[in-house]
Amino acid sequence: MKIVVIGGSGLIGTKVVKKLTAQGHEALAASPNTGVDATTGRGLAEALSGADVVVDVSNSPSWEDAAVLAFFESSCRNIARTEHQAGVRHHVALSVVGTERLQDSGYFRAKLAQEQLIKGSGIPYTIIRATQFFEFLRAIAASGTADDCVRLPNASFQPIAAEDVATAVAAAAVGAPANDTIEVAGPERLPMSTLVARYLRGTNDPREVVSDPNARYYGVRIDDRTLVPGENPRLGMIRLDDWIDQSGARQPSAGLA
Repeated sequence: MKIVVIGGSGLIGTKVVKKLTAQGHEALAASPNTGVDATTGRGLAEALSGADVVVDVSNSPSWEDAAVLAFFESSCRNIARTEHQAGVRHHVALSVVGTERLQDSGYFRAKLAQEQLIKGSGIPYTIIRATQFFEFLRAIAASGTADDCVRLPNASFQPIAAEDVATAVAAAAVGAPANDTIEVAGPERLPMSTLVARYLRGTNDPREVVSDPNARYYGVRIDDRTLVPGENPRLGMIRLDDWIDQSGARQPSAGLA
């Protein structure tokens, strides 16, 4: 099959392209780096010509409310229009677990708008909603850091390795359209503050983590339901400690060369 991966030069996209190519499919990475801009439509018709499946794992370069909404709405509409013209049979998109519970955030309002456009496009679809990636744990710690103290909520948290997300997306791309949403999450559920503290210890980061039920997640108040999947999610195989060892995220201890 010819499978076009919008955002194919990014963290998840590169892994999806690699997995699909290894399975013998013609996987095309489509991104501004390869001359395809879904927000303007530039290069889309050429990229989608003859495509069986389109996978959209692109992300907005800006989280500013108006900019992120414009990104997802314009790219989604351009992709859907081009898919109809090209006869694409399946659209796969990556979204986020808890999107509908994070509507105080402009980013998640934009993601929900993207999902709604996909469902109304008339193209058979599968939406993969993933929990937060292990690769973003350092940024989450940074968001709660002041004076070398990391203050984070103790709400339930179940992050996943990007590799496991890519595996789920690639599997959806070669399967039949679900015309539904599939949730994927990591194998371990812990309070956010506990899991981030474990990540920092595992990477030899000396910052102290304080569990604060009033702390916010990127400005949004969360609870034990906000960031975790519902019943029967598909679970990744990679545990946090193994990911730290495999990814090279571990930093040298203080005083070591």
